Amino acid sequence: MPFTPIHFGAGLAAKAIGQRQFSLMIFAGSQVLMDIEPLLGIIYGWPVLHRISHTLGGALLVGTIAALIGKPVSQWMLRCFRYDQWSITWQVSFISAYVGTFSHIALDAIMHSDMNPFWPLLRGNPWLGIITINQLHLLCLVLGMIGGIMIAVQKYRQKSAVKSA
Repeated sequence: MPFTPIHFGAGLAAKAIGQRQFSLMIFAGSQVLMDIEPLLGIIYGWPVLHRISHTLGGALLVGTIAALIGKPVSQWMLRCFRYDQWSITWQVSFISAYVGTFSHIALDAIMHSDMNPFWPLLRGNPWLGIITINQLHLLCLVLGMIGGIMIAVQKYRQKSAVKSA
């Protein structure tokens, strides 16, 4: 299924680690862009759904597009929700987009047999089945829970520090 929400577990963990040096919005946008090609494949009945966008080169290209589109769109969204004090730098935009696209490749390669993530350097998918799909989903869920808890703790500490100051 394209646009799978399980990938966002990795994004929450990255946000918890990177804090303001990581944009969850740009990460999410890169995830959606990665799955446009498989969605088209489903619509048009292609025998192979995970083609160029699901290679390392494709992830680099999609990540670059996501970063270039994501920064202005995310800045606009932040202004709409009155988070004017936050600014997304180009560095944060590119890091967030590339973490999104390359983690997408890693996660999808474990479960999709039609992927060739290292094409044109290597044909085939050496990561296929290194863990079960259930283990992969559990990993993403656990990453999301840990990331969410870490973010909540960080927010609590920030509020406590402001109150005590």
